[in-house]
Amino acid sequence: MTERPRLLVDAARACVVTDLGRTAGPARGLAINGALDQFAARAANALAANVPNDPLLEATGFGVTFRPTHDVLIAVTGAPAQPSIDGRPHPAWSPLSVRAGQTVHVGVSEAGLRAYVAVHGGFAVPSLLGSVAPDSMIGFGTEAVPGTGLPLLRSRPPLVNPVFGATIFHFGVPRQPRVPTVLDVIDGPDAGEFGDELEKLFASPYCVTPRINHVGMRVAGPVPQRSVTGEVLSRGVPVGAIEAPAGDELLVLMRGRGITAGYPVLAVLTSAAQDVAGQLRPGQRIRFRRTTAAAATAVHLERRRQLDRIATRARSAFAAHAFFTKG
Repeated sequence: MTERPRLLVDAARACVVTDLGRTAGPARGLAINGALDQFAARAANALAANVPNDPLLEATGFGVTFRPTHDVLIAVTGAPAQPSIDGRPHPAWSPLSVRAGQTVHVGVSEAGLRAYVAVHGGFAVPSLLGSVAPDSMIGFGTEAVPGTGLPLLRSRPPLVNPVFGATIFHFGVPRQPRVPTVLDVIDGPDAGEFGDELEKLFASPYCVTPRINHVGMRVAGPVPQRSVTGEVLSRGVPVGAIEAPAGDELLVLMRGRGITAGYPVLAVLTSAAQDVAGQLRPGQRIRFRRTTAAAATAVHLERRRQLDRIATRARSAFAAHAFFTKG
């Protein structure tokens, strides 16, 4: 019986197997969870010739080091320091062939907080409601633990030039050298209750506090005051909701948030801004910028088109490689 390929984890901290999220969760009272930088996760899977929702690694803050038991194809995106294979640096945001037993190290640079590692075929780990995304509220998920092996669904022959032995695909995917400090938002359902106070949200900088995780993050700065009195009833809140609790901090809800909340929601991050928020580090200073739903939708569609182009290039390149190296 053929041994299932695995990634042998040598070093890891705050590294989990995830995907795009548990879309069936909210209807059953569970958070959607999933990769906090959805664009980076989708791009990693596209570069590794996977489907968008295939399981991949999300390394937060500290990176990961591993060795595959079989030849594999990987892609590293998000905010990684330059990945290395047996100590030799290789480009991020590009497919990388890794031979069985080679050591891969992926760090996380100061350009962000999270790096993503996709492996062609994905990981064979337990799922819940069709998703492998960890959920800290119910204790579900798969963590990359040093000394253990993460099972893979398949191996992949090296994508290298058969004559020179060099990796032959460099797609030149554009990426930002650092995390943007301006986050676009649209007005939230309670924006009208703040009157002129709402302008404080756009006029002042905010600082990301150390209180940040998959559930949400707190940002310190001016908190607009409601112009109406009375309690806000608990209701469903979207990912990216910016709430105004009492005190001197705003609460930005992330993908692990509870599906209901009771603070007023003055604004909601666009999908692109949610990805930015997933890469913010404690201590960073940010600003919020008002946009429209139409403008946010246009940005979202352009980003999806970019991902489609990445996936098409990868599929075409891998198909060409198979044609020229068969036999």
